[in-house]
Amino acid sequence: MKKVVPLILKQANEFVLLNHRHHKPVQGHRFSLGYQVSGKIVGVIICGRPVARKTNFYSCLEVTRLCTDGSKNACSKLYSAAARVAKEMGFIKIQTFILESESGISLKASGWNFVGYSAGGQWKHTDDNTRRKDQPTCRKIKYEKNLNEEKP
Repeated sequence: MKKVVPLILKQANEFVLLNHRHHKPVQGHRFSLGYQVSGKIVGVIICGRPVARKTNFYSCLEVTRLCTDGSKNACSKLYSAAARVAKEMGFIKIQTFILESESGISLKASGWNFVGYSAGGQWKHTDDNTRRKDQPTCRKIKYEKNLNEEKP
């Protein structure tokens, strides 16, 4: 039996810690979901506030982590489920950023739209120190899905 299930952040982060190729667990979330096959979690999605400070976090939700063990269709199922939950919560759009080396096929299959590229690089704090040194700094590809008629 395959199904999407709710997770607490600790459960989702434990899966990310064990399985994600290039990211570590996150600090917080709005909600997390798991994809379960025969009672075993084979993928997780963590959704939270947008990382970019100027993005309206009342109307936009961001997928901050998606991680699977490679199970077939797990990514697409999780992206679709996260968009449905976000819509029910009243968000106007959901977005995510992936590495340039990733195809985005699961996002396309789930009805998400290519938006463009981020500049990449490292964010800096106001005291000119780099923010984090444990994640990729290459350009990212932005995808989003509009959830309601209203424009974000």
